[in-house]
This record gives sequence, C-alpha cells and structure tokens, in this order.
Amino acid sequence: MAEAAPKKSKQDAPLRVDFHTHILPKEIPDWKTQFGYGGFITLEDKTEASANMMRDDGHFFRKIESNCWDPEVRLKEMKATGVDVQVLCTVPVMFAYWAEPKDGLTVAKYLNDDISATCVAFPKNFIGLATLPMQDPALAVEELRRAMALPGMVGVQIGSHIGDWNLDAPELEIFWKTAEELNAAVLVHPWDMQLDGRYKDYWAPWLVGMPAETTLAMVTMLMGGVLEKFPNLRVCFAHGGGSFAFTLGRIEHGYNVRPDLCAQKCKLSPKSFVGKFWVDSAVHDNGALKYLADVVGSDKVVLGSDYPFPLGEPEPGKCVDTNDGFNEQQKAAILSGNALEFLGKSPGEFQ
Repeated sequence: MAEAAPKKSKQDAPLRVDFHTHILPKEIPDWKTQFGYGGFITLEDKTEASANMMRDDGHFFRKIESNCWDPEVRLKEMKATGVDVQVLCTVPVMFAYWAEPKDGLTVAKYLNDDISATCVAFPKNFIGLATLPMQDPALAVEELRRAMALPGMVGVQIGSHIGDWNLDAPELEIFWKTAEELNAAVLVHPWDMQLDGRYKDYWAPWLVGMPAETTLAMVTMLMGGVLEKFPNLRVCFAHGGGSFAFTLGRIEHGYNVRPDLCAQKCKLSPKSFVGKFWVDSAVHDNGALKYLADVVGSDKVVLGSDYPFPLGEPEPGKCVDTNDGFNEQQKAAILSGNALEFLGKSPGEFQ
C-alpha cells in the first residue's frame, strides 16, 4: 500500500498576503467637538471585545469586534487562517470627503499615523495604505507625499468617487500624476452607495450598490483616459472589480458602437487596458473567480478577503485553494506573488 503524501509544512506553503483588510485606531477623537460640526464616526459602548461605530448624530452604523482595532487579535486570527501578511487600510466610512478640507486632512493624518505605527510594531505582518482628503486635490497630494514617507506605507486607498467627481474628473489629475510619480499603489474601494429608496431592503447597498460603484469607477478611469494618460499607475479595484469582468463585453461593444458617447476622452478601447490594472479575489465563488482571472489575467488578481467584516471571506484564499481552474503556480501567484509585485515588495521581507 502506497504511503500518503506528506502534508505540506508551513515552510513549503506559499506566502499568503491578504491585500484587502480594514483597520481602525483603538480610539477615535471627538472630531465633532474639535471641528465644530458633525458627521463623523465615533466608537461607543466599547468593551475589550467590541464597540459600536456610531455617527456623531447618534445613528448606528456597525458593530465591530476588537479585531478591527487590536493588532494582537488580528495576528491570532491570521495565524488561525494561514495569513502571513495583511495590507491595512481604513474603513471607507472614515474617508470624510464631505468635510472641510483642512479637517479632512487632520482626519487622514490621524488615521495614517495609526496605520504606520501598527506596521512599525509588526513589520513582518502588516503593510499600510493611507487615506487622503481627496475633496482638495492639493491637500491630498501633500498628504500623499507625507504618508508615502511614513514607515510601512506603500500607497493609498481612495473611494470610487469623490463627492460629485468621478475618478476621471480633471480636478483629480494632479493626484493621479503624483501617485504615478511616487509609484504609489492605489486601491479603489466602493463607498457612499445609495442607502434609501429602492436600496433600503435586502442589504442592497452592499450586495448590489458596491459592485456597481466599482464598475462605474473602472469605466470612468478607462473611458476617461486616466490609464492612457498615466500608463505607469498601479491601481487595484476591490471586490474583484465589481461587475466589470462580467459586463466588459457590453462595455466594449458600447464603446465601439457609440464613440460619440464613449470615446470622447480616450481613443483606446476599454479592453485594451486589460492587463494594466489589478483586482482582488473577493468574489466568494470559485467559478466567478476563475472567470475573473480569465478576463483580467491570473497575474492581475490579488488575494483579498475584506477582513474583518461579515461580507469578507472567512477563510482568506479558500476560493483559490479549492479552485480546480488554477494550477499550483497560479494559486501561489494569487495568494501572494501578484500582491507583492503590485506593492513592490519581496517575500524575504516577511519571512
């Protein structure tokens, strides 16, 4: 009788880098009092195990557990699920793009300094993405330059739109130019979805609104000429790029048959940019993940779980590990290699 194959040791297993995770500071200042107006998030009813994220007008936003602010708890859960490295970014509700720009800068600096401090404390386990006061592109560039000089920080997370600006807005050109110049990794995350009306039931803002937001962000960047003008940008879109991969045929067809509407800012078709951007793997379905990789390229998919929230993947990388559509080389690339390349890092920095 043949002997069973030996179980892979930790040393043999590929590094696992979770590119899409969120974190908050342990304490959030009373910005309503500090700035003289409200709309900010606070932590209330906080214990060692949990807290309520509340808007400062008293409206409940979300209950969180200590893994959202305590790196020691995160490390234990990472070990339990086989994750070696997490890329940390704030929770999108903290963007505060609606705030006065100088106040948005204060918020961003506080959050960025906290993420950097966590990366400094655990340099083998955490990498940081900053947040910026994108409502004022000049201040955003100022904070981008400062944040990129902080230990552990390699890029930024931005929202899928900035107020009424889509991501191809001319006001944002200075940001994209600087991000390219600094070789900053950019994660585009959906946010500020419609919450009421037809979206008020069935968790629709998160299940339908978020994928739509991300897809619109991608279309505006491609048809708006952002990647044409800044070809060396490193941009990753959250949640597998929303519904983009599954509607790319329709988007491409629309570009070709209505150039008067779709080709005004960019003379290259959306499909011509495939292979020039990244997406994460947070699609929750093996077949969808394989199709996504077929469309954008398996070398452009990075592991992303959306930890530590309910819509996150409980076992980061399970849809990769159990996917018969990928060979071992592709699995290793999605689990870590692609993210490390995107971030400009090497495996040795985390071993």
